[in-house]
Amino acid sequence: MATMNISLPDPMKQWVEAQAETGRYSNVSDYVRNLIRREQERGDKIARMQRLVDEARPSGISDLTMRDIRALALKQAGMNA
Repeated sequence: MATMNISLPDPMKQWVEAQAETGRYSNVSDYVRNLIRREQERGDKIARMQRLVDEARPSGISDLTMRDIRALALKQAGMNA
């Protein structure tokens, strides 16, 4: 595993250390790794949503209302509107 040193203002350093001391994380590095993992997942979700928007955009604008779209979705899912 690689090592990385970062500089933080004292209030941030104290906050990070306090998060690690809650017992939820084994140490500061574990907490920082968790933050990075969550940010990676967030970035992946944003990229996926952007791909879906990019794929949907060529289909144009629908004349259906949100109520119509919801009813259609519920019908396709086998649920009552």
